[in-house]
Formats: sequence, structure tokens, C-alpha cells
Amino acid sequence: MASTIVIKDVCKSFGKKAVLNKISLTVESGQIYGLIGPSGSGKTTLVKLIVGMDRPSEGHIHVLDTPVPNLNLLQKIGYMAQADALYTDLTGEENLAFFASLFKLNKQEQKERISYAANLVNLTPHLKKRIQDYSGGMKRRLSLAVALIQDPQVLILDEPTVGIDPELRQSIWKEIRRLKASGKTILVTTHVMDEAEKCDRLAMVRDGEILTSGTPAELKEHYNITSLEEVFLKAGGKKG
Repeated sequence: MASTIVIKDVCKSFGKKAVLNKISLTVESGQIYGLIGPSGSGKTTLVKLIVGMDRPSEGHIHVLDTPVPNLNLLQKIGYMAQADALYTDLTGEENLAFFASLFKLNKQEQKERISYAANLVNLTPHLKKRIQDYSGGMKRRLSLAVALIQDPQVLILDEPTVGIDPELRQSIWKEIRRLKASGKTILVTTHVMDEAEKCDRLAMVRDGEILTSGTPAELKEHYNITSLEEVFLKAGGKKG
């Protein structure tokens, strides 16, 4: 299996504060890979390094065999940030059109991608509304549509279901699984343990370090317990 994301000995410090310490992990092509950990564990910092929004203090990151950061790579990576980065005075459609215009798509492709992405997240009836009139859940769905607009090979989703209702969470996960089935590689961060169960592989992150990694089944077997929440507590306890 080809490796889509390879992270080797990555450290990141802001001033004297070390946020990531010697992180190494590999995401295989066509996997849903989960980064699990509490707020402040370093997940979002790591995601920003993978996307190329920041550089590691030490170590290397390759995505699709290309060293990060790399501008051309952004054509192939869809990124959904934890905070919705949307233009609130524009409509849903105008937001999608703006983000589509950032990629090398001709007018017809842009139109097709906007229609596809909006349909995917059930927002087609709401495209003419301004974002300021969207609910929190609608904004999350539009952020996912934005991440999919250029049909990326790799999807990086930072807490995609934070602050949305259970029904919508299910529909977003259904979509994530469908995208995986279509051959995309997906890295998702979450602090919700039942979402961790839906990933092919997991890395549990705390205080900027990987406590343990493996498939959900491997982790539970290794620690001889039935819940990932307990695995996380036990793995964390192993540190000291």
C-alpha cells in the first residue's frame, strides 16, 4: 500500500513552548486515519503543518511523495479547519464560487463542483441564503463542501463534527466513509471516542506526543479492554 502522508520526527515549538515532540506517523492511501486527543494536545498544530500552513521546527512531512509546504500540493489537499473560515456577508453559493476560483478549474468545472459539493452536504436549497443566516450545523456542512470543492485526493478534517447535532454527525461520517470508498485518503481529528471507532487507524495524542497507535481493535486488544476511552486513559497512565 502506498503511503499518502509520512511524518518523521516532527517537533514544533512556539518560543520556548514545545507543542509537538518527535511525532512520527504514516497514513496509507485510502485510509481514514484518526488523531484522537483532548483540546490542547497538539492535534490542530500538527494538521496545520501537514497542510503547509506552518513549518515544523524539526523533522519532515511528505504528502503524496512531496515535501511540505508546497503550493502545487494544495490543489490535491482539501482542508476543513476547526473554525469555519467562511465569508458571512456572502451566500453559500458565493462562498463556494470564491473557493472554487482559487483552484485550476475552468468555469464549467467550477459550476459542476459547486453543484456536487452542495448536494453532497444537503445544502442545495440554502445556497442563495447568506452565511449569517446559517445555523452552526449548516456552516460546518458548508466548510466540508469547501474542503471538497476541487475534488482533492487527500482530505484533512479538523474536528469536522464539533458543535453539531447527532443526526448531522452521522451524515458527515457517512460522507467520510463514502469518500474513502471512492479512493480518498482522510485524516480526521476528534476528541469524541465513538468517532475514533470509525477510523481504520488511530494515533492517540496528548501533550504533543503520540501515546499509542494502531487499529481500534489492535488498541483494545493490546490493552485488554473494550473501550477506546479506557485505552486512552491507560496509555496516558503508562507515561508516568
